[in-house]
Amino acid sequence: MRHYKKSFLTLCLLVLSIFSTTTAFAQPDGAKLFKQNCATCHRLDDKKLTGPGLKGVADRVPKPADEWLFKWVKNNDKLRASGDAYANKVFNDFGGSAMTVFEYLSDDEIKAVIAYFKNPPVEVAPTAPVAGATSDATEKKSEGLNPTLPLIIIAVFLVILAAVLRGVKKSLKNVLNEKEGKGADADLTVWQELVLWMNANRTKVAVVILFLIGWGGKLAWDGMMGIGIYQGYKPEQPIAFSHKIHAGDNGINCVYCHSYVEKSRHAGIPSVNICMNCHQGIEKGPNTGTAEIAKIYAAAGWNTETQAYDKPQSPIKWIKVHNLPDFVYFSHQQHVVVGKQECTTCHGEVKEMTVAQQHAPLTMAWCVDCHRKTEVAMANNPYYEDLHKKLAEKYKGQKITVDKMGGIECAKCHY
Repeated sequence: MRHYKKSFLTLCLLVLSIFSTTTAFAQPDGAKLFKQNCATCHRLDDKKLTGPGLKGVADRVPKPADEWLFKWVKNNDKLRASGDAYANKVFNDFGGSAMTVFEYLSDDEIKAVIAYFKNPPVEVAPTAPVAGATSDATEKKSEGLNPTLPLIIIAVFLVILAAVLRGVKKSLKNVLNEKEGKGADADLTVWQELVLWMNANRTKVAVVILFLIGWGGKLAWDGMMGIGIYQGYKPEQPIAFSHKIHAGDNGINCVYCHSYVEKSRHAGIPSVNICMNCHQGIEKGPNTGTAEIAKIYAAAGWNTETQAYDKPQSPIKWIKVHNLPDFVYFSHQQHVVVGKQECTTCHGEVKEMTVAQQHAPLTMAWCVDCHRKTEVAMANNPYYEDLHKKLAEKYKGQKITVDKMGGIECAKCHY
């Protein structure tokens, strides 16, 4: 019996430890969710982007603030339709631009996002740059825990639990046999006991097998649905180019480097000559010193000693970050010039990225959702003047979104 009590105590401690650990793992990551779903339109300070800055938002909205914010984030369309005065005021203050409906997020995830932007982490002042450094301290992102880790822990727990219970059962059986004057049972291997149990519980075994088949099918389905979706993709480039330094700190307009964005389907990868327009005179960077700029000189064939292009050239093999399937047509010119969309709509806050990464999922569902919510920019936009007049007459008094002008027709993107 002493062995039984010790085993039972061990089991209880394991249960408490494992479940407390897995509960902690299960908590949604508010910072990660915010960056994935909200950072395109909102800043954590009081500066406006597509939507209002979120600093002090809990003091501005109707009380109770958490309840109102939950309804707004979950489905702002529904909240406005209910006649909520403040919700409609926000909508009108931002030109009737509706926020995305986040009903695909769970209640716990929405609460985690609200808790995050109500009390954002305090930014730590960056230390002095170190020569050779390739990243900025403010760029570090909290990485989510491996989703398989809780499953591995649970599996290990179940194995330990089975071993403990097997030992307890064997001890109790031996005690009972001793009281009844019987000899100890023959020692069976784990596999032999498992076979005996399976033969005696065939119905349960069948149910477990069906469950495992269903679970495996779901994992396979989820895996296939994730093929071609590279949200968060952040490849290491041949030159450690920082968008944060160039577009953010120095305020260089995106169009200066991506000069085709207003004229073509493609934004275009800047040629090394564009880099040399500035770096012919700027030989040292704030974070990487001369190491990365020297790679630009090598590509351009620039000789810093003779101040001439008298060295062999070698092209820079940039790695493309945003890749759409070959069967999808997308035009930057149509979205930027005609649709008057900001780069951040699809690319996120590039000005804050040390290493460029794919911000949005770029799935068909994501594009269609955007077209259903984005209002057509008709004011001072003569590109489709006749069509705009017809749309204004047809949808008189209604918000004219991109889908109303054929923006979700299959042939518009697939032909």
